[in-house]
Amino acid sequence: MDENRVKRNEMLSQKIIKGLESRNMEGFYAGTKEEALKIALSLIPEGSSVGWGGSVSVAEIGLRQAIIAGDYKVLDRDGCKDPAEKKAVERAIFGADYFLCSCNAITEDGILINIDGNSNRVAAIAYGPDHVLMVVGMNKVAKDEEAAMYRARNEAAPINAQRFPIDTPCKKTGSCMNCMSKDTICCQFLTTRFSRHKGRIKVILVGEDLGF
Repeated sequence: MDENRVKRNEMLSQKIIKGLESRNMEGFYAGTKEEALKIALSLIPEGSSVGWGGSVSVAEIGLRQAIIAGDYKVLDRDGCKDPAEKKAVERAIFGADYFLCSCNAITEDGILINIDGNSNRVAAIAYGPDHVLMVVGMNKVAKDEEAAMYRARNEAAPINAQRFPIDTPCKKTGSCMNCMSKDTICCQFLTTRFSRHKGRIKVILVGEDLGF
């Protein structure tokens, strides 16, 4: 990566971390995926129960694979044999020690923006698991809340739509059409501006592009 971008990411991350701290959340910075994985594993004690949603970022740093291979109580919805079992695991995750995810966008002052279709992810971020650990590439940083929501709706959502066998306008146009399609993945919008429980939400910012 260009050294000027690396320096910019390092400096901007400190601003975001201060913003997170002012909102009762914790922030960390890792220059690479490998560093991010080390930080994440240092924050999750062995023996903990751990679950996740469908985060690409978590998989990209190798965290999901490391948890499955490690000494943890794994709540893996992706390994379920049928929809009923998957639903049961998703509900069990609300009682997990750690929930792993990313966010669709984060502001420079530490506000987290997430959009969800099934809504298990935003529900777990808002309430349930004792700890929420987010892995967020610096490509998801937006200037303010308005820009973050724009990013979530017009970049993250249309790209995510391509991953699923659904029929939404954004999958065809590449841009949010503010639809109410039966397949819409924009059912719930979650803005996390403060955590009532200090330190429950921890965000690892990564100086590489991750997710969408």
